[in-house]
Amino acid sequence: MRFPTLIATLVFSLGNTAISAQNVEESAEHKQRMEWFDNAKLGIFIHWGIYAVNGISESWSFYNNYIPYSEYMQQAKGFTAKHYNPQEWVKLIKESGAQYTVITTKHHDGVALWDTQAGTLSTKKSTPAKRDLITPFVKAVRDSGLKLGLYYSLLDWSHPDYPNWTKTTTRYKISDDTARWQRFCDFNFAQMKELNNQFKPDLYWFDGDWEQTALDWRAADIVSMLRKDNPNVIFNSRIQGYGDYATPEQGVPVVRPKEPHWELCMTMNDSWGWQPHDKNFKSPYMLLRTFVDCLSNGGNMLLDIGPREDGTIPQEEIDILKEFGRWITKHKEAIYETRAGIPNEHFQGYTTLNPSGDILYLYLPYRPNGVVEIKGLVNKVNRVWVVGNGTMLNYKVYNKNYWSEVPGNLYIDVPDEVLDPQITVLAVLLDGPAKLYRGAGQVISVN
Repeated sequence: MRFPTLIATLVFSLGNTAISAQNVEESAEHKQRMEWFDNAKLGIFIHWGIYAVNGISESWSFYNNYIPYSEYMQQAKGFTAKHYNPQEWVKLIKESGAQYTVITTKHHDGVALWDTQAGTLSTKKSTPAKRDLITPFVKAVRDSGLKLGLYYSLLDWSHPDYPNWTKTTTRYKISDDTARWQRFCDFNFAQMKELNNQFKPDLYWFDGDWEQTALDWRAADIVSMLRKDNPNVIFNSRIQGYGDYATPEQGVPVVRPKEPHWELCMTMNDSWGWQPHDKNFKSPYMLLRTFVDCLSNGGNMLLDIGPREDGTIPQEEIDILKEFGRWITKHKEAIYETRAGIPNEHFQGYTTLNPSGDILYLYLPYRPNGVVEIKGLVNKVNRVWVVGNGTMLNYKVYNKNYWSEVPGNLYIDVPDEVLDPQITVLAVLLDGPAKLYRGAGQVISVN
């Protein structure tokens, strides 16, 4: 006895929305605003500031009482930026395959990298660099066609009107001195307004919001102010519920985030800024594997670099960015504008789909020993090829029983000579939007 009605209810059609998509309400305006971000896939994060002088943990060194505040700030006297070449930075970022970049305009230590008129701490006023470092970077980014992101710390542990200072020392409580907190908010808004008016970024990457509430930060007013003159700008999630996308950090989410838009920020070694003794660099393979994990789950990767105080980028980071560029250039059809793939139960690896859902991309972060398998694929396969060189591959369906509507197992031959040194990508052209059987199987039953 067969059960066609039961089986039919267990077939999912991915259609124009991946099976992984969450039912999160989203306005058409928001979806349109996020379109470039969703298609970009890779961004490059830049942590640069006075902490690169001694190669210590940015801002946290004094906050956690590892060193005195005065010793930390003494680094400003050694920050020269003498070899800073923003055009070369942007050229390298572009070569990596990234579509956007995010640079620290001010970390928690309060030292602004642009010529702020709202505060006294900046690379122009407080360091031997004696210049605005953000303006020439922004120009180089705009000239390159990349999207621009600006990191801005909402908190400022150096500002005399900010209530928190170190983890064991506070200046005051907001509830006890609302006038003093208002002075800090005025300062904060003034700096953000400068950034908005001067640079009109595509993205704000806020940080530090955990120390105060959304109401105290005046988060709604921040968003309103910045969007008034820059209506299409997007915000990360670190602004107390007013962000456009989630920002998990370092570890790849084990399950797909519930938010429709997200980005993993990650270091190449164990440090955000330059630290000369941190040689624990991940290999290009490890980082690329993380990247395709993000793609498979419908997210982006924001990969960090930490320049030295003089503006030079460590060779290990250059090499990683160049290998990303080689791999992405080869496989670009399977990266940009893709969306989350099929559930992990169907394929031992990572997957994405093209916008129409009829090309399934398979990422192989392993040597497959001649063959890979897709389970539960209802569609007819029209052809299979190796992305990057076009080699057509043989494939065959096994275990398809005439009496069952459960699809068989698709096996694809993958010879060693087509493998990429890092991660091989296959494209599977289907006869329509991907359809998957999601049941537990079927057995013959006789009355």
